[in-house]
Amino acid sequence: MDKSTHFFGQSVFGQLISLIDNKFITEASIVSKSDHYVKLFTTKDHLISMLFCSFAKCTSLREVSGAMLGLSGKTKHFQLQHIPKRSTLADANKRRDSSVFGSIYHKLLQKYGHHLSDSRIKDVINKQIEIFDSTTISLFKDILKCVGRNPENGRKKGGIKVHTVINVDETVPKMVWFTEAAKNDHILLEKLKLDANTIYVFDKGYNDYKAFKLFSDTQTGFVTRIKDNAVYETIANNTIGEEIHSGVLEDQTIEVTVKEARVESKLKLRKIRFYDRVLKREFEFLTNLFEMRPDLVAAIYKLRWQIELLFKQLKQNFPLKYFLGDNENAIKIQIYCALIANLLMTVIQKSIKKGWSFSNLVSFCKIHLFNYIHLIRFLENPDKDWQKEENLQVQYSLF
Repeated sequence: MDKSTHFFGQSVFGQLISLIDNKFITEASIVSKSDHYVKLFTTKDHLISMLFCSFAKCTSLREVSGAMLGLSGKTKHFQLQHIPKRSTLADANKRRDSSVFGSIYHKLLQKYGHHLSDSRIKDVINKQIEIFDSTTISLFKDILKCVGRNPENGRKKGGIKVHTVINVDETVPKMVWFTEAAKNDHILLEKLKLDANTIYVFDKGYNDYKAFKLFSDTQTGFVTRIKDNAVYETIANNTIGEEIHSGVLEDQTIEVTVKEARVESKLKLRKIRFYDRVLKREFEFLTNLFEMRPDLVAAIYKLRWQIELLFKQLKQNFPLKYFLGDNENAIKIQIYCALIANLLMTVIQKSIKKGWSFSNLVSFCKIHLFNYIHLIRFLENPDKDWQKEENLQVQYSLF
């Protein structure tokens, strides 16, 4: 076969790195002072090395440094100026502030947000829907305080909790926080931006009546599930219209007690009991959206499944089971770089018309990471070379 019709002068990894503007890295490193007193291994080199770890699914520092050492002579094609030794990378993961990687991620999200957005849901609801949830990444070191008791036999199991907000029409994290796994979820509600054009969706682990009062005072909508042991008083049973989805079993206005600095007040909320025919179980939703149809409230809560799919996607496709450092900063850097890799792959997925599953796309990039093929062109028509070969065979047969 002749030279591939997809041949390109830059490797697949180089094309992925080119999606990151150099000015984003420069601006973030200046603000965080991450390159002060650094002679060789800059923030950009660090970022590229950790992205290589994410795409190649490396499970140790030695694997990262060893694999990159084998690329000597090719590093300029993906903008790497200094190949790190294992000790250099370990030291950088410990000392360079992880916030610089978070800043780069948010700059990339601002740039590519319009590529990811699907406004169909917002057009129906006429408000921005944002999903808030967390996932715990288990650790067998006392890096962060852990949940539960010490086992009688075995090591103390710790964890880091990643709290994430996503726009339902973008499906990539918009905001990210890290806490100890032992920290209660509901205290993170105070970090959310409250406004009348937003509806937040979260599970019952975030139930906090003081926060719900603040939501209502600022006209910010929310949808969640009510706790099984919730204490409330039923004020009214609302009429369920004939046009409403038959899954709605009950629509009530309830009143809960809010305690603030020894002062008690009453807060009116809406409780909707809904039967899901697919899952064959009942759900009870809690919301302050009194004007919205009850079946639409149930449909909004179902959107929360998107963030569960995001967590599953991150853990399946990027190396978050193996951490390259035994300190909190190193773990945050690895998570931020996995988020950046996830964002870049999502941008690629949204840029092509041909339907590629996310996992297949990541696997393809891993296999061809340092092959010189035009990524977008190949993904749009992966069979082009075979078609060319078949055409040549047909031509040869004519003679």
